[in-house]
Amino acid sequence: MTDQHTDLDLHAVGAVSPADPADSSADPDEVTGAAETTGESMGSGDDAYLDDLDQSTLALWEGDEGTLDVAARRALVVLLKNRFISAQTHAREWKALLEHRRLIRARLNDLFLDLHLDLDREVAYKRQVVPEGSGRYPTLLYDAPWGREDTILLVFLRTRLRSEQASGADRVFVDREEMLEAITEYRPEHATDAAGDAKRAAKAIETVYKAGLLIGPSTGDRFEVSIAIEVLLPLERLQDLLRWLMDQNGTDPESPDSEGNSRQGDDVAEQLESAVEVS
Repeated sequence: MTDQHTDLDLHAVGAVSPADPADSSADPDEVTGAAETTGESMGSGDDAYLDDLDQSTLALWEGDEGTLDVAARRALVVLLKNRFISAQTHAREWKALLEHRRLIRARLNDLFLDLHLDLDREVAYKRQVVPEGSGRYPTLLYDAPWGREDTILLVFLRTRLRSEQASGADRVFVDREEMLEAITEYRPEHATDAAGDAKRAAKAIETVYKAGLLIGPSTGDRFEVSIAIEVLLPLERLQDLLRWLMDQNGTDPESPDSEGNSRQGDDVAEQLESAVEVS
């Protein structure tokens, strides 16, 4: 089976890259939008920080003309290097980001990037600014398309998180075997490369782990699902994404096959519908 990819926009599409590739064409099923809190108000430390700027030096080396302190600089670097940061995984950087959000936003704006904060879930990510008119700004971000198996896993994790939260769970965990089984559910009936599919399923777990959406030892068999997935993959687009997956399989989750049995993916569709109902 050949590899397939979706232009799955999780906002912070990747780490900073020196390259400036051409824009990827938008997929009609591209996941866009999120619970965005722009954080227009200044951070709690910004007023005093600006007042004291002329009375103290922030230079870390000879000739340093930077206007951020060490903590704020570290937070900026970590935000640039990662798809997102959260209080759960980057507590120190999250605190510095809140204290100096206006200044850090300004540095990002200088690079044609914008800062997005979800204060309820304590997640921050950057996003490429799109001109209001025609054309495009130079970009430091690169598009890293998600494979078919990656996309299936993201949908599964997002649904699992919402379902268990609705049942009262504060933290949600998932086993490696459960993720592999979830990906297998969407394996087309006509697929013959079982070994290749298994490798792609294992690779999908590694990819999502590296994206920061699974927490725990990389070689472990059990992971915590990052709450950031709620921000990066909003519920209102899950059904659209499921439709895309069914189209890739050439199946219809709402109609039976020739023998009257439910088609592949029906159970997952019902899980998604339940997740939307409890949101």
